Amino acid sequence: MNSMSFLVSTLFDLYIMVVLLRIWLQAARADFYNPFSQFIVKATQPVVAPLRRVIPSIGSLDMATLLFAYLLSVGKFIALVMVSSGGGISLDAGFFIWGALSLLKAAGGLLFWVLLLRAILSWVSQGRSPIEYVFHQLTEPMLAPIRRIIPAMGGFDLSVLVLFIVLQFANMLMGDIIGPIWFRL
Repeated sequence: MNSMSFLVSTLFDLYIMVVLLRIWLQAARADFYNPFSQFIVKATQPVVAPLRRVIPSIGSLDMATLLFAYLLSVGKFIALVMVSSGGGISLDAGFFIWGALSLLKAAGGLLFWVLLLRAILSWVSQGRSPIEYVFHQLTEPMLAPIRRIIPAMGGFDLSVLVLFIVLQFANMLMGDIIGPIWFRL
């Protein structure tokens, strides 16, 4: 059952990250016509479009897409319990709490991966990749304030490293507050 739990968890986590990317792209007002943005929209549009007709946005926050991401997180835990117990399940409030915490952790993980990919792409493509352009639009609002405090030293931009440290601190703080289950979400 460990292999099935891994597969279910990975598939849910990847799609949750795609849905969260859609929310982030809209909030950051990233280039909609970029091929990467188009992929994200097309991968989420079949479910999000009907939800958007019913659930309005609040400012730049797409509540329909956020609700979909939350329901996916809750569905992940329901599927994992079904896989581990052989199909029997009884719903309780814990699924909804763990779903919210899992969504928060997935957002932090998504930020980590986008920052890491942006750093790697900056070494390889040097500004010519459309994906790097979108990642720049997504992360620059978080990195620019850090750069104002810690300027580039010797040609090295340390803002990504500082944000990595902040993310790791936040992850460990949540583990201290919630307990060891945080690291298993």
